[in-house]
Amino acid sequence: MPAARETLRRWFYRPWFLAMLAAALSATLLMTGSLFIAMHQVEQSESEEMNAQGERFLARLEQLFGQLRESLDDLEAQPLRGCDDEMIATLQQVSFNYRFVYEAAYRDDSRICSNRPRQEGLSLLRPPDIKGPTYSYWLNTTTEPDENRAALMLGRGNFRVATSRGHLTDMVDLSPGSSLLVVLDHGTRAIPVLGVSQAWPPTEPWPPKSPDALQVTHTRLIYRMPTNNPEYQLVLITPRTGMHVPAVWWWLLPASLALGVCVGFLVFLLVKQRQSMDAELTGAIRRGELQVLYQPIFDLDSRNCVGAEALLRWRRPDGTLTSPDLFIPMAENTGQIRQMTDFVLQRLLEQLGHLLRANPQLYISVNLAACDVMVPRIGQVMARLLTLHRVAAKQIAFEVTERGLIDVVVARENLQALRDVGHQVLIDDFGTGYCSLAYLQTLPVDCLKIDKAFIDALGHDAASSGVAPHIIHMAQALQLKVIAEGIEHEAQAAFLSSEGVKYGQGWLFAHALSAVQFIELITRGRRLGGRRLDDEA
Repeated sequence: MPAARETLRRWFYRPWFLAMLAAALSATLLMTGSLFIAMHQVEQSESEEMNAQGERFLARLEQLFGQLRESLDDLEAQPLRGCDDEMIATLQQVSFNYRFVYEAAYRDDSRICSNRPRQEGLSLLRPPDIKGPTYSYWLNTTTEPDENRAALMLGRGNFRVATSRGHLTDMVDLSPGSSLLVVLDHGTRAIPVLGVSQAWPPTEPWPPKSPDALQVTHTRLIYRMPTNNPEYQLVLITPRTGMHVPAVWWWLLPASLALGVCVGFLVFLLVKQRQSMDAELTGAIRRGELQVLYQPIFDLDSRNCVGAEALLRWRRPDGTLTSPDLFIPMAENTGQIRQMTDFVLQRLLEQLGHLLRANPQLYISVNLAACDVMVPRIGQVMARLLTLHRVAAKQIAFEVTERGLIDVVVARENLQALRDVGHQVLIDDFGTGYCSLAYLQTLPVDCLKIDKAFIDALGHDAASSGVAPHIIHMAQALQLKVIAEGIEHEAQAAFLSSEGVKYGQGWLFAHALSAVQFIELITRGRRLGGRRLDDEA
């Protein structure tokens, strides 16, 4: 019996046998239920995609209209009237304060002025499509396929503000033949804000009797978005994929066989590639291949070490290092990044817990992925570890990138929760993402870290040489600390210190250190350098 079991096990671990078995089973199952599954999946995917598009459009439109109304209220409340330099500066300031305001304009009986005087102005002459008690609405103000042209405009009194077409299209990429419509006059007229014009009404009668937001016809999907304004409705229309049963039926048998072969081939590849990078990464923690190194952070004036940034490194059994630029994005895509973040937190407290307890002024910062920023999980993990190792929350800081702030509102709540218990929050690689000043002012942030690329540009004629001083002055205005990354030369450190930057990290002071080396640095109070200690760790 053991011999038979071993023979059977060897058969099941042969790639070609598993591939043939998977191909046969999948082809049989596909031929049995392919027609039903195909029809069901087409309808379901169409409905889900349409619902998702509609929800994203609705969320963005609510943001757009909200900011446009707020900006109009600000303009109406200020005392300036007339087209002078002060008014143009006010219009420019409004477009800077509000992310979705692309153009702001003032109009009176004699003149029209805008924050974009050199571009073709807004369509200010035609009457509004919707005239409410407070605000007037202009829709589809341009039909040109230009992302930087106004698509929606609101007016109040003498002021007009508009948002660009790009602020709508960056949320949803409309498929060919699709349209976002605003329905007016009790459903009798429809204006396309995005996309092509549509025959209206799309069904008889309109509105349909069904209360469902999504209406499915033979050729089109029609999504009605709920609005609080009785003056208009928002409707998203897209053509269906056109899958018909008779045409599909003749392709079921060859398609099922082809899919079966594909499944078999994929199974063969999966079995043969068990030792690929993602499979190795899954077991890297278990095998002890992941290491945590510490990049010291120094006070630029006293040159004392005040903390460190925890860095994750993957050293293979053959001694080679795998770049974090390769395995970190892969871990984020596969969901393994959560396990790796937990590993870093646990390992740093195991290695440096006693050092942190003995040096209450010392702190370690840990990088958070976007998935950790968007959920409150990390705070719960951290609270348990801090209690276990008796370390103060203020000694563990969290670094997030601008690109990781997918949903600013959710990120703000979760980051504020971390700050409320004592953790510091740092924006890493600041200046390389899309975090606007308006958003930065609302985020619970303690410190900005200037990306190494801007530090390298100091003292050169590169276009980015002025970015670092600009970030420094902006942070000072917001009363935020600044850490300069990637300092390699004494001249850079001297310039940054003269600009008011208090902290820095880079190879001028120390390379990434192992826990033992970092403890030695703190306990001996001296600066280590001159060797690639991260390569020797």
